Amino acid sequence: MMEIPKRLWIGMVVLGACARLVPHPWNFTPMIAIGLFAGVHARKASTGVLATLMALVLSDAAMGFYPGFWYVYAAALIPVLLGRLIRDRSGASVVAAAALTSSVSFFVITNFMVWATSQMYPHTIGGLSACYLAGIPFYRNQVLGDAFYTVALFGGYAVIHRLYQPAREAA
Repeated sequence: MMEIPKRLWIGMVVLGACARLVPHPWNFTPMIAIGLFAGVHARKASTGVLATLMALVLSDAAMGFYPGFWYVYAAALIPVLLGRLIRDRSGASVVAAAALTSSVSFFVITNFMVWATSQMYPHTIGGLSACYLAGIPFYRNQVLGDAFYTVALFGGYAVIHRLYQPAREAA
């Protein structure tokens, strides 16, 4: 596995934050992909956690923090954990499964916490169901964004790695 320079981690954090700040469809962001990529490719788990959290903090510092940001941040760290778990496995299907699991876990956690910590929905099974149903349109965009950015990050890395590897071997 190729060592990723610190400046590229910083660039990923800045681009992740910027992607949340520019106009985009609701929930179409690179946060899940950044966490998953960082979990797989960072030498230390703390780098993956830091990259993910810093992208969120930078963008939220510009947009304004909101009630419940802490559970959004916690849910955004699930992909880092999954990335650590799959880092010794290879293949697009493994990454795709981890990305989909990350998307589902983010949806389940954040919608559950909206239901549990707010007065928007009654604290009943019906209220929980209504909360999840209301989140479905946002979830569609999230899955599309997660897929797009996961392919962009992991595919881009694979291309760069292939281009970089022959030059390294020749040296």
